[in-house]
Amino acid sequence: MKVAVLTGGGDAPGLNAYLKGLYLSCKKNGFELYGYLDGWKGVLENKYIKIEMDEVIREFHEGGTFIGSSRTNPAKDEATMNKAIENFKSTGFNVLVAIGGEDTIGASSKMHKAGIPVIGLPKTIDYDLEGTEFTVGFNTAVNIVMDAVEKLISTAKSHKRVLVLEVMGRHAGWIALYGGLAGGANYILIPEVEVNIDELTEFIKNRYEKGYKYAVIVVAEGVKISESQKYEVVDEYGHVKLGGIGELLAKIIEDKTKITTRSVNLGHIQRGGPATSYDRIIPLFLAQKAVELIKQNISGKLVCIRNGKVDVIDLHEAEGKTKKVPVELYEQMKTYFV
Repeated sequence: MKVAVLTGGGDAPGLNAYLKGLYLSCKKNGFELYGYLDGWKGVLENKYIKIEMDEVIREFHEGGTFIGSSRTNPAKDEATMNKAIENFKSTGFNVLVAIGGEDTIGASSKMHKAGIPVIGLPKTIDYDLEGTEFTVGFNTAVNIVMDAVEKLISTAKSHKRVLVLEVMGRHAGWIALYGGLAGGANYILIPEVEVNIDELTEFIKNRYEKGYKYAVIVVAEGVKISESQKYEVVDEYGHVKLGGIGELLAKIIEDKTKITTRSVNLGHIQRGGPATSYDRIIPLFLAQKAVELIKQNISGKLVCIRNGKVDVIDLHEAEGKTKKVPVELYEQMKTYFV
């Protein structure tokens, strides 16, 4: 049995834990594991390596993915899909394990229907993949945001300023909400809920009037507050390149409150560096389940965590869907905006 694996989309801490889990589970069953280089791009260019023990042991503790990643979309048109299928079949691989988020898993579902046996494993720091309670990288990203918020609180206090922290989250505000709450942010803005600027600025003024002469605001990059926010760059999945909401929001806050306000964009720091223990351990469980499916000649599935347990759903159940923060949850958590 020859198993191929790819890591698609943005990198995330814990991807190398998946690769270790797959390699050792394959080895136990007498399977060979190969890694496509740079995600679906490797399939389209027929570039792959045989994964060996030394690599998975050495890279387990590292962030990112040692086989590379990209936002290449194999299902963007019929010609591209046919090329991917042709290349995959030419290798003699029996099955492809695709590790990714909303876009990668969606494309993998389409490619499975088109003729490539695919098993999906969940990855995205945004936590917006439907059908699973775990996506590798999210826990680590939340901890990084928490740490950043705590550090900003100390400097905001020292200078009696408002500091706006921009974090990742294109369509879903999970990182902003969880990281902000964990770090003790004073206010959090997410894409799912329309921004009320007057409410926000009154909140800040009230803090200062009560003697709390600082504030740390967390905002997800996908939040929109002005028609002037225009983004030109589009990737193969149709996504624009985001960034700048923190700076814009800081200017608005300062204009309306007359309080010195600065912005910080945490950027790619959120997805870099070593994974937390949680983002190292759970991938081992899910990788083992993926190999069990391979032994049974089962494909077209997403291995996931549901109700706290390792589970399996059909790939198409996650295709074209985004798991967003429920508005009612956000409204409940506003209790802690103080």
